[in-house]
Amino acid sequence: MAREYDHLFKLLIIGDSGVGKSSLLLRFADNTFTGNYITTIGVDFKIRTVEVDGERVKLQIWDTAGQERFRTITSTYYRGTHGVIVVYDVCNGESFGNVKRWLHEIDQNCEVVNRILVGNKNDDPERKIVLTEDAQRFADQMGIQLFETSAKENINVEEMFNAMTRMVLKSKKDQKERQQQSHENTALSQGQKLPKRFVLFAEHWEEHLNSCVFLT
Repeated sequence: MAREYDHLFKLLIIGDSGVGKSSLLLRFADNTFTGNYITTIGVDFKIRTVEVDGERVKLQIWDTAGQERFRTITSTYYRGTHGVIVVYDVCNGESFGNVKRWLHEIDQNCEVVNRILVGNKNDDPERKIVLTEDAQRFADQMGIQLFETSAKENINVEEMFNAMTRMVLKSKKDQKERQQQSHENTALSQGQKLPKRFVLFAEHWEEHLNSCVFLT
């Protein structure tokens, strides 16, 4: 029986307590929202399968479930992670100030991982403290993509998760190509038999050279 998906990726949502991580997760996975979450909702992860660029991708999205109150996330959550979503509250300057610490924690726990910065609760201009231009400047400095979202009003949530999925998918394909190239380079250096496409290319190139007329 064929699998129902082409790829399986693990995503992790981190950030200060109360920035709306669980709300983003439930909006994306279940298309639901409630403003009455207690700090620890006890949800480990949600699963949703999406289609991106013609490929079905199964996402296992982990919520830190209150651990961020201790200012750290256990390394267990980071294990096997393909992408990390760092969330702050656009109405809470302290949560934005702590983003750099969360990014540092990612670096400590993940060798190479895709990252996205998300300013959540972007649905009340009068309460907004973290300006878009300031957040964008910081994101550019860190080399990461910025999304401003609202789980409450369902603004940019789908787009943000799809962008992360594309990033992870591209990283996987790039890694596969690098591994293939490395294998081919090793085969060349060791004089191993090359794949048929290389043999055909070499024969074609030799014929091309023989057919050329060199003027002196």
